[in-house]
Amino acid sequence: MIKIKPFKATRPTRDKAYLLASRSYVSYSEEELIDKLDKNPFTFLHVINPEYKEKVRSEGTERFKKVKHHFKHFKNLGYFIDEEKPAFYIYQQQAENHVFTGLIGAVSVNDYREGRIKLHENTLTHREEMFTNYLHETGFNAEPVLLMHRPLSKVAEIKSKYMKERAEYEFTSTDKVLHLMWPVTDEEDVKAFEESFAKVDKVYIADGHHRCASSVRLADKFASDQEDDTQNYFMAYFLSESTIRIHGFDRLVKDLNGMTTEEFLQKLTENFFVREKEVELYKPESMHEMSMYVGGKWYALFNKPGSHNPEDAVESLDCNILSALLLDPVLGIKDLKTDSRIDFSPGNTGPETLKKAVDSGKYKVGFGLYPISVEQLKRVADEDKVMPPKSTYIEPKLRSGLTIYNFKD
Repeated sequence: MIKIKPFKATRPTRDKAYLLASRSYVSYSEEELIDKLDKNPFTFLHVINPEYKEKVRSEGTERFKKVKHHFKHFKNLGYFIDEEKPAFYIYQQQAENHVFTGLIGAVSVNDYREGRIKLHENTLTHREEMFTNYLHETGFNAEPVLLMHRPLSKVAEIKSKYMKERAEYEFTSTDKVLHLMWPVTDEEDVKAFEESFAKVDKVYIADGHHRCASSVRLADKFASDQEDDTQNYFMAYFLSESTIRIHGFDRLVKDLNGMTTEEFLQKLTENFFVREKEVELYKPESMHEMSMYVGGKWYALFNKPGSHNPEDAVESLDCNILSALLLDPVLGIKDLKTDSRIDFSPGNTGPETLKKAVDSGKYKVGFGLYPISVEQLKRVADEDKVMPPKSTYIEPKLRSGLTIYNFKD
């Protein structure tokens, strides 16, 4: 069973929500970040970046204390309100071609410890430690983990009922996404949410592996016998697997490892069928089909039979096939995390982004991958395996500062 509960969020006042909620801090370039901070005095980015105008900036604990101080400053200015009653939050994003409707609530760290919250990525210890320290020093988390679950009819029914009413928040962000949110405090509806998830045997992390692991570390650090203590839960956005969107991550490589384009294309025929595509733009249309742009031309790559184990959950992923049969043996890229010769581009930006990057001269070759399916992701997680780095780009991308989860002092 998955144990969830409502919580008393700190959240923006209705008139400030569109100004205050931001994308995740790490998604901004330095130029974008400075522009947002200079032009919007209400953005939550000011809380996360309290020293952006200072020449000398602190690190670690000292910086996190300043984040906490700035958060309190925003509250004192009246930008936030504290929820009077514990609530769940129905949160919807309406993008150009897709609608995401999920539920924000708190989930027990025991579900993570006992393997009911399934992982598909490794986490880095130093990042876990850093974010645990951040949570401890600031006393809050402002961005939920994205958890994927099987469709739940009762949950969908209750969400539909609230969405007929006026939303507490309704605003459009600059990326042309409409955001709506409805708090749920009715005791019967709260109980129905809890009981529905109690019948779910497992959920899957779609985004936020480090936030999950760090929240568990925090609970371990301040072990409490009080099961309802806030540190024994963390904030999550629960979304049905039927509506989540998974994109691939395209690969861009800066050189051909000393080969000419002709030598490179010939080398690929050892493990791949290589077919030139006489088109302006091209992207893979099925699993085990990869696109490649090099020398001003598009090619389709199909790995040859017997070159990978189709029964293995990880070996059968296209991103792993590309690394094992091409990036490593042909281009000499052995570690995707550390090799400076390779970069990544979210697949949702389209093949035109990959083509433009190669035509600019910064990169010699680009590879497009067919997206991993929900079933592939679940299979990797269920077998307690992990995907290669940059295997998935998952939507929706959540906002920081829309609902804030406060930890007990």
